[in-house]
Amino acid sequence: MLAAGLAPLAASGAQSTAHAAPGMPFGMPAERADTPKLCLEVGSGALSAGPFDEAGARRVKQLGVDHVLSGGPRLPWTEDRLRAMMKPLASAGVALGNLMIGGFPNALYGRPGRDQEIEEVIQSLHAAGKAGLPVVEYNFYAHRLVEGYFETTGRGGAGMTSFDYQRVKDLPPLPDEGVHSLDEMWSNVTYFLKAVVPEAEKAGVRLALHPNDPPAPLSRGSGQIMGTVEGWKRLVSIVDSPSNGITFDCGVTREMGHDPVEVCRWFGSRDRINHVHYRNVRVVKPYENYSEVFIDEGVNNMFAVMKELVRLKYPRLVYPEHPRALDYDREHPGFHPYYPGGGAYAGFAFNVGYARAMLQAALES
Repeated sequence: MLAAGLAPLAASGAQSTAHAAPGMPFGMPAERADTPKLCLEVGSGALSAGPFDEAGARRVKQLGVDHVLSGGPRLPWTEDRLRAMMKPLASAGVALGNLMIGGFPNALYGRPGRDQEIEEVIQSLHAAGKAGLPVVEYNFYAHRLVEGYFETTGRGGAGMTSFDYQRVKDLPPLPDEGVHSLDEMWSNVTYFLKAVVPEAEKAGVRLALHPNDPPAPLSRGSGQIMGTVEGWKRLVSIVDSPSNGITFDCGVTREMGHDPVEVCRWFGSRDRINHVHYRNVRVVKPYENYSEVFIDEGVNNMFAVMKELVRLKYPRLVYPEHPRALDYDREHPGFHPYYPGGGAYAGFAFNVGYARAMLQAALES
């Protein structure tokens, strides 16, 4: 009986030797060139795990994370500026794999001056390629309906982030944004992509458009091009290129009532996932009423999502984002959550540990 019980363990150990440290008979599965890679955010934002320097890199390295993302500088980016950002991270053994680009409202709304903004985006993508930055993430919201977020209480009094469309569905448009129909927003993003994606290809950079989050039906009167899975599919068809991809967010996928494993398979099999947000939710009504919860307790099967990413040999970053508000973080002076019910470093430590376990188990399965 003892020999039989040890047989599976021995087999598993033999399988793991490819990942073991030199001279060790066993080892834990590790990230490789063809596997997902966990990341955290660094910078000055409330979702950052640390500052954009060697101290910040040390904070993420202590959690076993070797890759980071951040918000990008003002347009246009330059190669020298990006290399200066990367240098203190690289010296600590951390790679910058994704920067968020923004600052093109005229392109977003189809206003005069958009061609100049698009030219600055193109310059920035070429700078990113020369600096070795593989992914540039962006948003294309007419308005983001964050006014619908509010804090609720989870296990042990931890903070959850909830959304209720009924609270905000009648909010008026903002003067600096106006109202933009769905057709208008599709026209604007099509103009943007046809100019930008070919240049991203030349630069060797992949673009990742984040879905509308929250995916409310209307956002202060404006349509949401990335508020449905059908919209995600339409987006990647406008310019057929791996450089025209999405940020696959399994939390938003479930907020819209879809199975994230199926959606992951559709986009991943076409090589259109250029970044991943890895989080869990509970849904009362798709699109309109849900709560962001601890990564281990929502309706998503997070292990199934990670197994699908591994099966697809998705090789880019996975961000276990939106940490829950824990008392340990709340008790620290200067704690300011990015979202109601959101957390900070201790919450990230929990998310990373869980995501690491899911990744290691998926690599062994």
